[in-house]
Amino acid sequence: MIERYTLPAMGKFWTETAKFQTWLDVELAVCEAQTTLGNIPVEIMTQIRQQARFDPQRIQEIEQTVRHDVIAFLTNLNESLGEAGRYVHLGLTSSDVLDTGLALQMVGSLEVILAQVEQLIQVVRSQAQRHRHTVMVGRSHGIHAEPITFGFKLAGWLAELLRQRERLTRLRTQVAVGKISGAVGTYAHLDPRVEVLACQSLGLTPDCASTQVISRDRHAEYLQVLALLGASLERFAVEIRHLQRTEVLEVEEFFAPGQKGSSAMPHKRNPIRSERLTGLARLLRGYATAGLENVALWHERDISHSAVERVAMGDASIVAHFMLVELTDLVQTLQIYPENMRRNLYRYGGVIFSQQVLLSLVQKGMSREDAYQLVQSLAHQAWNREGGDFRALVERDATVQKYLSPEAIAACFDPEAHLQNLDAIYQRLNI
Repeated sequence: MIERYTLPAMGKFWTETAKFQTWLDVELAVCEAQTTLGNIPVEIMTQIRQQARFDPQRIQEIEQTVRHDVIAFLTNLNESLGEAGRYVHLGLTSSDVLDTGLALQMVGSLEVILAQVEQLIQVVRSQAQRHRHTVMVGRSHGIHAEPITFGFKLAGWLAELLRQRERLTRLRTQVAVGKISGAVGTYAHLDPRVEVLACQSLGLTPDCASTQVISRDRHAEYLQVLALLGASLERFAVEIRHLQRTEVLEVEEFFAPGQKGSSAMPHKRNPIRSERLTGLARLLRGYATAGLENVALWHERDISHSAVERVAMGDASIVAHFMLVELTDLVQTLQIYPENMRRNLYRYGGVIFSQQVLLSLVQKGMSREDAYQLVQSLAHQAWNREGGDFRALVERDATVQKYLSPEAIAACFDPEAHLQNLDAIYQRLNI
């Protein structure tokens, strides 16, 4: 991933050096297991532990000749170990190291992502609490519908984030799996206890039935869950973009001192962060598709998945983390304009209260069909008209006056009637 979207907290897991370190961690864990089982002398294990090191530049040099990254790594490792190097990688195949090391990278990445999800949850919950009673218009099909509150809108975001947290937590268990079972996974040259001991020391669970690789459904799930997380973040970002449109302007991204929105138009204050999030979510969906394509390998393995994962696993992790950090700050600093929300709520004289007028007429004895036709006619007379005033039309209509008193009409235009049960939702989410 390019540096622009790589934050240190996540980027550190996906450098070449970090990858080689996981390989070394796996090799050392296997040697420790072999020592426990009496297959490596204790003094040799002490030497391996003290002397084992690698040099990324040297590995790259060796790979130019051998054209195999794990062999290049092992060759460089043996340069530091001397005679003790003959005990390293005995009975293993490259994928034992690659797949188990990749599991360590995924687990570390998920821990960072989960921590950032938790921060975003707290920020969204805080804003929802602050705006429990900030009335605004709800929209369906992009058209004014009925009153809600901004806190209620954020409650939906919060509920979705809590589900994402559950998915990510489950995912951590699914990918925290190692494999030390040798070529084609039969333990032909390894005691299965080595895998158990090595994985235990690495904080992983042995795969129950690996081939030469860990089956790629786990990796596909990793990319799919990150893509689903990205889809949620995109949903929130798109909502902010809509609400920031000039003719709406109910919320706005924070515009920092000295910031500029356009090279040509000095007045511009654009929702650039939300747009960026929308674009990055597309990358995550692309990586998820690539992950699904990786599942169907030939027989016990091929390496058609390898090149894909070198890009997709790290990039997806880095993008997801960047998106979370970006949205957390965006929501925390979001500019919210209750006065604009109220102004939009009563546009065209409160046509959004049409259902309440309809129901009140029906409750007073008018047929629903007649009431619907009457209210729709009055609403459409006000809709998209300069000075259109639905409430005034309702108040003046002779048929309405036969059924509803002035007080009953006024009650139809009270937004609180639409919000009376929101506390039930807030309580579910601890808002």
